[in-house]
Amino acid sequence: MGTREDLLAAAKHCLAERGYARTTVRDIVAASGANLAAINYHFGTRDRLLNQAMLEATAAAVSHILDSLPAADSGDASARLNTFWQRLIDSFTGDRVIWAANVESMAQAMHSPTLRAEIGAAQEQARAGLSADLGGGDPAVGAVLQTLIAGLLVQYLIDPEHAPAAEDLAAGLRGLADRSAAGQRPRT
Repeated sequence: MGTREDLLAAAKHCLAERGYARTTVRDIVAASGANLAAINYHFGTRDRLLNQAMLEATAAAVSHILDSLPAADSGDASARLNTFWQRLIDSFTGDRVIWAANVESMAQAMHSPTLRAEIGAAQEQARAGLSADLGGGDPAVGAVLQTLIAGLLVQYLIDPEHAPAAEDLAAGLRGLADRSAAGQRPRT
């Protein structure tokens, strides 16, 4: 591995141990064996390095989930989506620090146009990927899934005891689809 890859690996390690806000450049330098100037040379700032590491770690977690699902051509799209929800929820628990870093980076992006643009581009890619993998190529389905994932993530980070289970999501989506097909308004 080169210095850039060493820095990314060290940043991922630090994110998993300390989270986004508590990871310092000194932590990354110590974990990577690189020097401080290497961060600026390869990434420009600590935030850009951490954001890249967080995006890669999150993408790897979601790819792992998608790769473990039943085949898309198995004919049971409902079972595939339910399995996705359950494995995603399991990931929120098992990889909690990475997912928390994801939310922390979004808060940091509110103050950084560069970070905001990078995260926005990653979200666009995620919507397209979700559309392709779970939505039959429908961009609207990818957008709804991305929105649900973000809200579900926040609920699991804040109050996992009361966050909806995979079955709740599936039942709620079916209920919305049924009401929409029947021309009814959802209950409030």
